[in-house]
Amino acid sequence: MWTSSFPQTGGEGVYHIAAVVHSELGSFVSLTGGLSSSVPGRPPELPLGPPPAARSLSVLMKQTLGELMRMSRICRMLFATCLGSFILVIFYFQMMQRNPFVVDGCCRKGSRNALQELYSPSQLDPSGAAVLHQARRDQVVESCRVNSAFSRKRRVLTPGDLKHLVVDEDHELIYCYVPKVACTNWKRVMMVLTGRGKYSDPMEIPSNQAHVPSNLKTLNQYSIAEINHRLKNYFKFLFVREPFERLVSAYRNKFTLKYNASFHKRFGTRIIRRYRKNATQDALINGADVKFKEFIEYLVDPATQRDGPLNEHWQTVYQLCHPCHIHYDMVGKYETLEEDANYILRLVGVGDSLRFPSYAKSTRTTDTMTAQFFSNISSQQQVQLYQLYKMDFLMFNYSIPSYLKLD
Repeated sequence: MWTSSFPQTGGEGVYHIAAVVHSELGSFVSLTGGLSSSVPGRPPELPLGPPPAARSLSVLMKQTLGELMRMSRICRMLFATCLGSFILVIFYFQMMQRNPFVVDGCCRKGSRNALQELYSPSQLDPSGAAVLHQARRDQVVESCRVNSAFSRKRRVLTPGDLKHLVVDEDHELIYCYVPKVACTNWKRVMMVLTGRGKYSDPMEIPSNQAHVPSNLKTLNQYSIAEINHRLKNYFKFLFVREPFERLVSAYRNKFTLKYNASFHKRFGTRIIRRYRKNATQDALINGADVKFKEFIEYLVDPATQRDGPLNEHWQTVYQLCHPCHIHYDMVGKYETLEEDANYILRLVGVGDSLRFPSYAKSTRTTDTMTAQFFSNISSQQQVQLYQLYKMDFLMFNYSIPSYLKLD
């Protein structure tokens, strides 16, 4: 029930038209005086009393024949009209079955939506983007199939699992945001798309406003029927990143910057208390100097798993967006962020007026930087960490980093 599909045309319309034809013919017969009975099931009643003596048999026959001819002509005209209408209806529904997008296209602001442009492009795609994104979708499906014992542990999602799926009703979009994968800029873009003219430039929106829950509507705020309808009919996309680069990026942002004092208090103090021997009183109170090695110990500790789900900034994409249960129409990558993002905006039909914001490459966490962070992590912990993020590596076609020691 969580896969995208397009509307199928049934035979209800044909049955309805056929019923109308039958009804109209029946009404005509009942109005042709003397040929129908006012009591159902009773044979037609003939006029009572003897025929006039002056009326000869030949005159009566001529009049009767004339009436029958007039009736026959009207019946033929009515039958031809109904038959022609019936044939047109049959032809219409056959066309709908061949091209289901026509049904949606006629009723949606006179333009094609993103799903139509992705699966049935109106223009040639010289860049080959459609082929690339089909391969990414196939990779997700195949990984889920091969690892079905692991990926299908939870067979049913609840509305609470859908809090990361942002909905744009106007453009029929669903975006699953993943922290540390350009989600701030994507939320800004979604605010422009859903703002109905309130915003025009994503970068004019302060970053803290992009994370205010009331500024965007998420899928868990809908009823079950509304959720199913949107999952079936809306264009769904997410963006992913090399799992360990994302992990190091989350560590750098949440544990090495002074302005994230709330994370230091909430997670830093807990990590230091558990994994640092002879911690100072200041470290225990403020939690402001968590080491990367301590952070990794926290992640691979079974006690952490028992505490509940990981924080969204280092939770797996598999757990945040449920790609084995929800069919995403497009999987964008952080490594090709601007190309993939602007491709989506073109599919939506706003590519000429809205561009995805550029990001500061100078501060980006790179593969080389990630390798340096992992250099002090034991091989046993590296194996444990890879197992934790294994599905993200497999589903999104990221190879095992060369700096890992998994032997």
